[in-house]
Amino acid sequence: MANVTVINTDRITGTINRNIYGHFSEHLGRCIYEGIWVGEDSDIPNTKGIRNDVLGALRKMNLPVLRWPGGCFADEYHWKDGIGPRETRKRMINTHWGGVVENNHFGTHEFLQLCELLGCEPYINGNVGSGTVQEMQEWVEYMTFDGESPMANERAANGREEPWKVSYFGVGNENWGCGGNMRPEYYADLYRRFQTYVRNYGDNRIYRIACGASDFDYNWTEVLMRDAARYMDGLTLHYYTITHNWQHKGSATEFEASEWFETLRKSLVMDELITKHSTIMDKYDPQKRINLIVDEWGTWHDVEPGTNPGFLYQQNTMRDALVAAATLHIFHNHCDRVRMANIAQTVNVLQSVVLTEGAKMTLTPTYHVFDMFQVHHDAEALDTRHESADYTVGGASIPQTSVSASRGKDGQIHVSMCNLSHDEPASIKLELRGLSANQLRQGLQLSGTLLQGSALNAHNTVDEPEQVAPSELTAIEQNTDGTIAVTLPPASVAVLRVG
Repeated sequence: MANVTVINTDRITGTINRNIYGHFSEHLGRCIYEGIWVGEDSDIPNTKGIRNDVLGALRKMNLPVLRWPGGCFADEYHWKDGIGPRETRKRMINTHWGGVVENNHFGTHEFLQLCELLGCEPYINGNVGSGTVQEMQEWVEYMTFDGESPMANERAANGREEPWKVSYFGVGNENWGCGGNMRPEYYADLYRRFQTYVRNYGDNRIYRIACGASDFDYNWTEVLMRDAARYMDGLTLHYYTITHNWQHKGSATEFEASEWFETLRKSLVMDELITKHSTIMDKYDPQKRINLIVDEWGTWHDVEPGTNPGFLYQQNTMRDALVAAATLHIFHNHCDRVRMANIAQTVNVLQSVVLTEGAKMTLTPTYHVFDMFQVHHDAEALDTRHESADYTVGGASIPQTSVSASRGKDGQIHVSMCNLSHDEPASIKLELRGLSANQLRQGLQLSGTLLQGSALNAHNTVDEPEQVAPSELTAIEQNTDGTIAVTLPPASVAVLRVG
């Protein structure tokens, strides 16, 4: 079968919410400390303690929403430990991630300052596992109340007179596991209780997010929707792509073609998960008021040799870039239900977009995918029918290609494409229907960007930051019948602009 795509440019299937391109920052390994926060006295150039190189990279990709402080860390995080003078903040043990000392120098003020500098929405994750209702209620009051109150007064005393705007608030994290090992019935009741005190102050409106399921736990979604749907705006889903298993995940950089294939095959499982969880949600919420928030996703490989196992530091190759691109296409296809997703994690942990070593920083192949794909932010998803050739390894098959198309507010159409095959190029025939006679008369202006590496495990390091970088997509032809032919090299990602 050939790779053939029909794009009906006059049929809109929904809006690709920019928050699908969200990120996750946990107090884990070198994500916060060294990755984002270096402190105001650091020799590394910084803005109020936040390193400038990382800030600039994240600004360029227009990071839309950032989740914090966890993850499993969130359900042991007591926010009052992270406010006030830094030299007097409580030092604690990060029990989940490496048993290292957490000095709480990066707290509420620092995180919300980071979001302001990035121009992104903050997504705060509250503590249900070891926290209290009062603690959660006071945190929301501290951040958002504009008036006379104990928490607002304390915020002002700590240097912030004006309240922040906080839209997204998660009530617990992985409460089926590190967040308390709860049964869904128990958590549903706790959720109903805790969220009651996540109050709206002034004109700040909180979007309440309930802890959802881990990958195939459909019963969790069933119970939460049955017992607590009316109290939530979003329900989460966590799924990580692991090449082998939790005990032996596989190397991030040293892998065979069969492992390349298996990783991509497992990443495509995201479509099945969203479809089945969404079907359950449809039963209780046919109007799709409640969103499915995939607030942890990405590849999880073995840590790099010689690094702290609890820090989850891994390199990032073209394989990770393909996982990112194919997964983002799945989110586009489900944009009627999935309206936020947060890749794990932003810097130095799991499938990061940025890696740092001391004062040096590099952008990963995954970063370039997010950067290239930002043309889809808040764009209209176009009705796209794609038939793919098979990509077969060891008797198993997956689609060789995936395609997604959208139209931005400026009228520009963008078509993003992936060739998952490790060794075969892909020729994709694009037929764009519904274009105006004027557009066709003037002819289409075609240009594009290509991401590929010199090897399957091509990756960037702080000393060799340009091993994988976007280049011009040149293999584009417009046929006499008006169709467009694009040829993608093996293991590549491209974005075509059609004007």
